[in-house]
Amino acid sequence: MHIWVDADACPGVIKDILFRASQRWQVPLTLVANQMLFTPPSPLIRSVQVPRGFDVADAHIVERAEPGDLVITGDIPLAAEVLEKGAMALNPRGERYFAETIRERLAVRDMMEELRASGVDTGGPASFSQADRKAFANQLDTLLARLSKNGLSKKS
Repeated sequence: MHIWVDADACPGVIKDILFRASQRWQVPLTLVANQMLFTPPSPLIRSVQVPRGFDVADAHIVERAEPGDLVITGDIPLAAEVLEKGAMALNPRGERYFAETIRERLAVRDMMEELRASGVDTGGPASFSQADRKAFANQLDTLLARLSKNGLSKKS
């Protein structure tokens, strides 16, 4: 198992949780972004800087994600692509994406995008809160504990 992070828009507190989880569960973690990112010194944790451009980080993650990997992203199209490959996807607010519901999520996302493009003020997401941080940490811990219990192999 490998944890991939769509890191350009990932909150710093979530990255910190992921750094600790990687060490605790001994799971490789890669942050993918179009800028250099700080990572703590660890053989398990690394960052990859990709060129600037539309969906370049997403393409990097999709190309490398494998069944059983975990992808952290708030990007619904990226989540859909990695789910198709058999990876799991979790957003930074602790909501897990599932293959059974991702098409509906994509449809809602597209509808909201069309509304915004036509001038409708749809508002934005709520500010990232302490509850979001806790929900993410709990969901991540639950996933990693279950995967560890099932004895999934760790790969780098």
